[in-house]
Amino acid sequence: MKIVAAECWPVQMPLAEPYTIAYETISSATNVFLRIETDAGVCGYGCAAPDQPVTGETPEGVVRDLRDVAIPWITGREPLRYAALVDELAEQLPASPSARAAVDMALLDAMGKHVGQPLWKLLGGYRERIRTSVTIGVMPVSEMLERARMLLGRGFTCLKLKGGVNVDEDVERVLALRSAVGPHTELRFDANQGYTVEQASTFVDRVRSANLELLEQPTPSGSPDLLGRVTQAVSLPVMADESLMSLRDAFRLAREDLADMVNVKLMKVGGIFEALQINAVARSARLEVMVGCMDEAGLAIAAGLTYALARRNVVYADLDGHLDLVGDPSHNAVILRDGVLYPTGKPGLGWEP
Repeated sequence: MKIVAAECWPVQMPLAEPYTIAYETISSATNVFLRIETDAGVCGYGCAAPDQPVTGETPEGVVRDLRDVAIPWITGREPLRYAALVDELAEQLPASPSARAAVDMALLDAMGKHVGQPLWKLLGGYRERIRTSVTIGVMPVSEMLERARMLLGRGFTCLKLKGGVNVDEDVERVLALRSAVGPHTELRFDANQGYTVEQASTFVDRVRSANLELLEQPTPSGSPDLLGRVTQAVSLPVMADESLMSLRDAFRLAREDLADMVNVKLMKVGGIFEALQINAVARSARLEVMVGCMDEAGLAIAAGLTYALARRNVVYADLDGHLDLVGDPSHNAVILRDGVLYPTGKPGLGWEP
């Protein structure tokens, strides 16, 4: 089986509800879809969700990378030799992780469809479903509480609160949220690199009664030693997100004991193949893994779900990036019921256009 043709195209999707994080407000997202066709009549699909502050890419750049580099590179090659293809492509596009992720997904999707099996089973099939958190952006307390009640009414049982702009306001919001939702809803907090070490320590001390599950990326990603200082200083588990962009980052985080947990996003690391290697490093260092996402179409969420279902050590999921996208052509690539994500059961990633 060989790849005989491929094409890519951007899809711009407004958000039903724009949201704010520590460093920007997001009102729309552009994903780039990739289709590969084989001489066996099998088509594989992938999706890139570039985010310039995180992945360093723009949608226009991803289209260019796929059209001018990736597609010529893989055409005529065997998709079943995906390990060689994605490794070689990393040398061709070292600064384009979401573009590589789209290729990675399409190759693996084609493999699953070729053998007629869901990809999550082929890669390990450890679990059949996983609960996801759902994110609440930076907003006034009254709006936050209203949104939390709406999400709980939809069946979600784990909320992730964004912050990092103002410690006092973050403390107020966390305590108010815990009071409103009661003791049984799990709460996570993501500072999105907005704190100093001292601010992070102050925040953790002041919200102790809220019983947060974890603190995600409190300090700037460019200073991993600061993340390590927070990890050593606070009692709450600290998760690395933007500080983890590659397998090498995972090794450094583990070797230097800079975090308690890691957030693996396929768009950051270049796809499922690389994410599986990162998971192996994390597991060897006894670091639990969360699979996260950007503002991603359902197809990309299906890939993240595949990764989570395939491995025991991926115990947390934050796969809600598709929920507010208007006009997502792959909205049905995953199944969501009461805050729990399920695969479709179809071969490959489980989606066809």
